[in-house]
Amino acid sequence: MTPCLSTFKKHKLVNLLVTGAAGFIGSALSTKLLNNNHKVVTIDNLSTGYEENIPSGVEFIKGACHDPTVITQLGNKKFDAIIHVAGQSSGEISFDDPSHDLQTNTQSTLMLLDYAIKTECSNFIYASSMSVYGNLEKQPVHENVLLHPTSFYAVGKLASEHYLRLYSKFGIKTTALRLFNVYGPGQNLKNLRQGMVSIFLAQAMQNKKVVVKGSGDRFRDLVYIDDVVDAFYKTLSIETNGYNCYNIGSGEKYSVNNIINKINNFFDNSLDVEYIESTPGDMFGIYSDSSLAEKELSWKAVVSFDEGIHRMFDWACKK
Repeated sequence: MTPCLSTFKKHKLVNLLVTGAAGFIGSALSTKLLNNNHKVVTIDNLSTGYEENIPSGVEFIKGACHDPTVITQLGNKKFDAIIHVAGQSSGEISFDDPSHDLQTNTQSTLMLLDYAIKTECSNFIYASSMSVYGNLEKQPVHENVLLHPTSFYAVGKLASEHYLRLYSKFGIKTTALRLFNVYGPGQNLKNLRQGMVSIFLAQAMQNKKVVVKGSGDRFRDLVYIDDVVDAFYKTLSIETNGYNCYNIGSGEKYSVNNIINKINNFFDNSLDVEYIESTPGDMFGIYSDSSLAEKELSWKAVVSFDEGIHRMFDWACKK
């Protein structure tokens, strides 16, 4: 289908498609939406998420967002907004099968944008990633710098952003949220190849040993799940047109060693820590300038890492 220019009507944000509601971010976001009287439909193939994570009340379609037969199951249902969270979310894993990464993170975006045009959905929000920046000398990073993605995952995320930019010319308000390192209760502790904080915490709880892939001097911007959900929620109602892109991060710089030390405190500093070779495409360090989100979304991260990691540890102990 070739997109055509269309003037979409404004709707109350009632009926929403949130892909990936069986996963970490999608599940938390869907819960907030339901609690605020929205109706939610999700598509999820359960590749990394779990059906029990899907909040009660969410209409569930099982399958991959890049599969045309799954998109057909939506039945041309009209949504007031589409929030695309689903996808393969590890730079390391993207090197295993770049074609699969492209399908889950880019082809899926293109198909959902096409569905938005077809059904006159005028609001499309995409979960992009800080990985699109690559390794930059000047920190913190802001949205208009030159991008140097270093993994297949990052290339796919950036390609999706460009599709959003193009489709915004055809009447859709599109927004990319460049998420920095999200962590918190609900993260998949069984997946030891995605999520720096969850990987270290899971290893510590399982084996009292943490294996670090790369230098302990690497650094990240850690942003708590509740703050991320708040960013999506505020993006739903912003009065902008065309394409917009925002950093969603705490603006704080935490080294790998800082993170491990925080976790080690929960174990009376008894953890065995081993450093091994880095993974392909790994970024040395990045943290955000999220002032644009603060200005235009009225959003700012409010949960400190000290508070967030305590909440996450308490949650993990109850699992």
